[in-house]
Amino acid sequence: MTIDIYAADEQHEFAIGLDRWVKLANAALVDEGVRGLAELSLIFTDEAAMATLNQQFMGKSGPTDVLSFPIDDEPEPSGRVPDAGGSGPGDPPIPEIPQLIGDIVICPAVAARNAIEHECTFEDEVALLVVHGVLHLLGWDHVVDAEAERMEARERELLARHHRSESP
Repeated sequence: MTIDIYAADEQHEFAIGLDRWVKLANAALVDEGVRGLAELSLIFTDEAAMATLNQQFMGKSGPTDVLSFPIDDEPEPSGRVPDAGGSGPGDPPIPEIPQLIGDIVICPAVAARNAIEHECTFEDEVALLVVHGVLHLLGWDHVVDAEAERMEARERELLARHHRSESP
């Protein structure tokens, strides 16, 4: 039983070590209780593509740093599954279907500007965006102040546990 994370670097402006961010996303998912077969996509894209996604899905112009697209859980079928190929009780169990968690899209160009503003390294900013994206996919939000404080505290915990900060 594993968590599969499909990562892609679809931009060319910043060097992205995909393995590092896949490991961080996996660690955050495990710490948040994801077990069994699960799938997530982690995509690094350029400003033009991010601006298009931000407009299409958030109704906001310009690029943003991270977008998360959760895939809602569909209810499990009840009763006998006709297409399972069996004739009734005693048939072999249906193989486990992976939980499709969702997609995280990160724009390294915006992350680089944020890093300067936040006075941290580019890697620290990307790490924050990976963890932030994972938490959003798992239902965390920051619309109201109390939720924002809880989410930021959890981000700090996960980063302290799984991200090695490098000096600027």
